[in-house]
Amino acid sequence: MKQYETVIKVMEKNGGYATLGFLNQNVLKVEDCEWKTTTPFASIRRIVQDERFFFKIRPGLWALKSYKDKLPPEILPAKDQTKTKQEEYSHTYYQGLLVELGNFKKYKTFVPSQDKNKFYLGTKLFEITTISKIFEYSYAHIVRTTQTIDVTWFNERNMPASLFEVEHSTNIYNSLLKFVQLQDFYSNFCIVADEVRRKEFQTKLSLEAFRPISKRVRFWSYDGVAKLHTKTSELISVEPEYRI
Repeated sequence: MKQYETVIKVMEKNGGYATLGFLNQNVLKVEDCEWKTTTPFASIRRIVQDERFFFKIRPGLWALKSYKDKLPPEILPAKDQTKTKQEEYSHTYYQGLLVELGNFKKYKTFVPSQDKNKFYLGTKLFEITTISKIFEYSYAHIVRTTQTIDVTWFNERNMPASLFEVEHSTNIYNSLLKFVQLQDFYSNFCIVADEVRRKEFQTKLSLEAFRPISKRVRFWSYDGVAKLHTKTSELISVEPEYRI
């Protein structure tokens, strides 16, 4: 079996689509294909850019052209889909990537109750998070604020290590207000949005109200999150070979 045929086979088995992270973890497991290269992940990235067979849906997510009319709406929204619904699908996609990233890094992952039944790549978000009930790590009002954060990674002591707010079109200001309320915890804060919103993020963060957290909040672009998801999957795919 040729390399591109292996990628097609893995995608077909997954419903006709896959993230690069998923491909990195599964393509090399197909037994009847030899990858005579020292850079198989680069080969996979090259293969999915072959427009004869594949097309890009959004950062990090690819699909088979032969499945274009068969994909579920949360994967490839119809052109007549409402803007609100399309934004919801995008929001959930990046939530899912962040949850998987946290899982890769051995954190305990949590999403708000109202998001748990939303679909990420054919799977409900609650099926990929590792905890269904938030840890009561502090006062009730603090925990309630954390419950509204789009994605939270908890460390081995059940404390919030990193908190992420995905801002597709909503007000970044409101997310920064949440982070201010959590400033007394040794946590990382991150706004995830399209690169075009970086300047808006910087402007909002420069306000006096956010001075206490101005050095602690980072901006991750959608492309950056997808790239980090892909690269992290590459690392965990080869890590067992070098375990000491």
